[in-house]
Amino acid sequence: MGSTLLPDLGTDILIPACAVIGIVFSLVQWLLVSKVKFSPTVESSNKNGYTEYLIDEEESVNDHSVVLKCAEIQSAISEGATSFLFTEYQYVGIFMVGFAILIFLFLGSVEGFSTSSQPCVFDKTKMCKPALATALFSTISFLLGGFTSVVSGFLGMKIATYANARTTLEARKGVGKAFITAFRSGAVMGFLLAANGLLVLFVTINLFKLYYGDDWGGLFEAITGYGLGGSSMALFGRVGGGIYTKAADVGADLVGKVERNIPEDDPRNPAVIADNVGDNVGDIAGMGSDLFGSYAESSCAALVVASISSFGINHELTPMLYPLIVSSMGIIVCLITTLFATDFFEIKAVKEIEPALKKQLIISTILMTIGIAFVSWIALPSSFTIFNFGMQKVVKNWQLFLCVGVGLWAGLIIGFVTEYYTSNAYSPVQDVADSCRTGAATNVIFGLALGYKSVIIPIFAIALSIFVSFSFAAMYGIAVAALGMLSTIATGLAIDAYGPISDNAGGIAEMAGMSHRIRERTDALDAAGNTTAAIGKGFSIGSAALVSLALFGAFVSRAAISTVDVLTPKVFIGLIVGAMLPYWFSAMTMKSVGSAALKMVEEVRRQFNTIPGLMEGSAKPDYATCVKISTDASIKEMIPPGALVMLTPLIVGFFFGVETLSGVLAGSLVSGVQIAISASNTGGAWDNAKKYIEAGASEHAKSLGPKGSDCHKAAVIGDTIGDPLKDTSGPSLNILIKLMAVESLVFAPFFATHGGLLFKLWS
Repeated sequence: MGSTLLPDLGTDILIPACAVIGIVFSLVQWLLVSKVKFSPTVESSNKNGYTEYLIDEEESVNDHSVVLKCAEIQSAISEGATSFLFTEYQYVGIFMVGFAILIFLFLGSVEGFSTSSQPCVFDKTKMCKPALATALFSTISFLLGGFTSVVSGFLGMKIATYANARTTLEARKGVGKAFITAFRSGAVMGFLLAANGLLVLFVTINLFKLYYGDDWGGLFEAITGYGLGGSSMALFGRVGGGIYTKAADVGADLVGKVERNIPEDDPRNPAVIADNVGDNVGDIAGMGSDLFGSYAESSCAALVVASISSFGINHELTPMLYPLIVSSMGIIVCLITTLFATDFFEIKAVKEIEPALKKQLIISTILMTIGIAFVSWIALPSSFTIFNFGMQKVVKNWQLFLCVGVGLWAGLIIGFVTEYYTSNAYSPVQDVADSCRTGAATNVIFGLALGYKSVIIPIFAIALSIFVSFSFAAMYGIAVAALGMLSTIATGLAIDAYGPISDNAGGIAEMAGMSHRIRERTDALDAAGNTTAAIGKGFSIGSAALVSLALFGAFVSRAAISTVDVLTPKVFIGLIVGAMLPYWFSAMTMKSVGSAALKMVEEVRRQFNTIPGLMEGSAKPDYATCVKISTDASIKEMIPPGALVMLTPLIVGFFFGVETLSGVLAGSLVSGVQIAISASNTGGAWDNAKKYIEAGASEHAKSLGPKGSDCHKAAVIGDTIGDPLKDTSGPSLNILIKLMAVESLVFAPFFATHGGLLFKLWS
């Protein structure tokens, strides 16, 4: 149907080259951040030529002690985060090995562990590799995906803990210097994750091709394990990290701010180190693994559908790897976009922070639209066919460009709607803050209403993306729309990781006893970070909806289901049970945070009551016990929600069959997206309503404050309720809908052959 302008050799060079450029750029950003030195002596500062980074007239009297204190706090946070992640990864590593064995046994049993070639699933006239090979290579790609996800999360955490105190030190020079340090640190994580994910996937495909040869259907079916491994790690990272951070945060807030009336991140609060550790293991490591999982799954979904379309049938490498070429272009676009924040423009005032971050989204989206048009022109033939439920649908290259573009722009719309509902610069959050005048109850009512209302426009944006992309290119169109939404993942992660780094920087400023002026700067960075974190969650939830729908389509095709009819009892019972699962999952994660927070509150109260001089500041609290409570609780509590998600597709598929499982996937997708958006935005609004009152930047805000007033205490209670919603349940739900879909796709051959045991017995 036509050749491409980009030759296959060009594709083989372009993809790894862009990945390497991304890795090199992230290392350059890291080197720039590392120039901010922790130096206790003037001599070493002068020797390295970075004295200006450490000296501020206001702080010059106690400069050395402040720097040493920052270094000490940073070290404690880094050690706590590293210790937790190593403990978590030990437990998750055991699960990974066990689940990998399960994948091999289930998929290998499809053809009775036969080593002989079998007729291809979608073309019986040809012979394909045995099911045992798919079982082995799916297991390998599962472990690779899990390992890449772990590395992504861990590196992100290490970078964040490396940068937090440096951001604090830079805040003494001005808000602009601190912003650049925090943003560059976020960019290190964003580019490392995007580039590593792309490079590992590309190398894996090429290595697997050595065995599979012309059997591209089998090759890309085996590659789906990569997405499953990435999301499995992300689930435990998000849930475990979310429980950790919110147990510490709720405990610190309830006793510290509400009962003892001391500032946030006050060093007298025993839970303060655990709280700062939690920002890194939940919002950085967990979020990094989550977005890596989305990227891996959207790529895998697109590749699976393409492998049974004209690209795969005719062995056209360049158009086959179109999803990876789009991601490669994304790295280059995000690199240029990042320079706008760090080099081309300088932030000089607090009010410029949030607009600078919004410009990142706008610039990257505009540049990426041009990039997608160029990529679609050189990497796709003018006309081709896409597999569409047993038929081949003719598609033009400009139609596929529109599919990717509609996903990209829908992501921007979701981002701006999220910002409108969670930023305290706009009326929704200001109304929530105003409702605190009459107490915590009205604050909760207003916050819940805001969250429910904030779902409307994102769902319409997702619905429009689905309609347009499916109309043009069937399920492949939806998969590349999801990829379009994630094509600027490096920039999205940079502005997302910026938030927790700024939050930590503020905490370190408070604990190090720095002046009120410095804390105001870090608070301004943090308030903007809260909004960007909410935007990041909006992106990940929106992309999860598209990804899981694309995976659902691939599952239906692979399981040989001709139609999914909701009026049949088998499908409808799955639909209603699937719609219930996000509620069950949310209940488990919310209760887990509540149980862990209860232990934390009791411990913080005990220390305030039994350690003489703690409240006066003459005695040091026992931080280690609080860190241990959060660690133990999160490791223990992450297992039941994780088991619910991982076991549901296996149980439903084996006992009830692929029709019922298709209903479960559809139900969980529809209800999960709504709850996830609502929970994330409600929590974000409550958090920023509290910060609006604390900052007192306008006459209206001043009339609600100051800190410690009844109005502020009502806002703190709302924020405390919202914490597990926005940082544990909400973001974990998008992993639930993706993970169940990709797991069903991986096990589809087994379910199609051996599934529906109960219905077989019934009949």
